[in-house]
Amino acid sequence: MSSLINEPSFPIVEIFESLQGEGANTGMPSIFVRFGKCNLACPWCDTPYNEFESWTLSQILAKMRSFSAKSVIITGGEPTIHPKIVLLLDILKKDGYFLAIETNGLKEIPPQIDYIATSPKAMYVEKYQRRCIKKANEVRVVMDAQAEAFCEFIEGKINADYYFLSPCEVGGKMNLHETITLLGRLNSRANKPKWLLSIQTHKLIGIE
Repeated sequence: MSSLINEPSFPIVEIFESLQGEGANTGMPSIFVRFGKCNLACPWCDTPYNEFESWTLSQILAKMRSFSAKSVIITGGEPTIHPKIVLLLDILKKDGYFLAIETNGLKEIPPQIDYIATSPKAMYVEKYQRRCIKKANEVRVVMDAQAEAFCEFIEGKINADYYFLSPCEVGGKMNLHETITLLGRLNSRANKPKWLLSIQTHKLIGIE
């Protein structure tokens, strides 16, 4: 795609092709478009979202079209904080890509998105009490000290097909024991959504 006059640019951390490593679509070949910047600052975040470069729309599309996968994961950082992202999504939709997004769920999701994976953060519960998305395909909560009450809270805020609990990794160590213990408690409740374990399998097998 040739350069466009006054075309938009975006803060991009990386664009690569790999397998989805977590959630309900684990194993799906996908193109990951990781946007920079975030509206939260979680202390255990493993993404260098402030280490980005400015990419034009043309550069992004050229990179994506060099890959074979037809599933795209828009991730971050927090991709929904970039209003011009709809220009990219419009083109990708016309090109026939399946569009998934990974978001913290605090801002509205672009209408072009086919699959919503939201990871609401317990340490920012006050923000979710005020406003968050109401529907998602999957919810992923990271296991931290506030996770149990937050899981029960988020069930009532976000209607999802799947609810996942993910271990928190700090210093290369995951709190798996605490995570599966909480899973047992959540799933012992009557007439409540069932929670599943989601592990970042891409890290276990050594891929991006």
